[in-house]
Amino acid sequence: MPVDELDTRILRLLLEQPRTSVREYARILGVARGTLQARLDRLERDGVITGTAPALSPAALGHPVLAFVHIEVTQGHLDEVGDALAAVPEIVEAFSITGGGDLLARVVARDNAHLEDVVQKLISMPGVVRTRTEVTLRERVSHRMLPLVESIGRSARG
Repeated sequence: MPVDELDTRILRLLLEQPRTSVREYARILGVARGTLQARLDRLERDGVITGTAPALSPAALGHPVLAFVHIEVTQGHLDEVGDALAAVPEIVEAFSITGGGDLLARVVARDNAHLEDVVQKLISMPGVVRTRTEVTLRERVSHRMLPLVESIGRSARG
């Protein structure tokens, strides 16, 4: 079932007021609590809602350096290297990609020397051919979903 207008209103509330109770969401939306809960359950089951964990700041946790590391992998070793990346705590995300490299890792570090240590750890992994690191200077657009939800809501209204 596609996301409809009520779903987008629910998602908007979840994004704007993440610590509100289901009862309060239902009151704000003017729907029965059971209806809201059924919608939330379906959105979770369909993979639209993927978690409820708080967003954490690596910088506030002492890791203000953010870099993207492109990793070129020996042919046939993508899964092995991907699994090995999961063992590196400073890698907060990793993706298979097209273009310049095979994997793209989002890496956080305490400082540039720590970043170099992490990159050296990556280079020493079996199956890694080479890496290319891009250090970020400033975040220009924070991770966000609300504009996408609003766009889908406008499409659902027709």
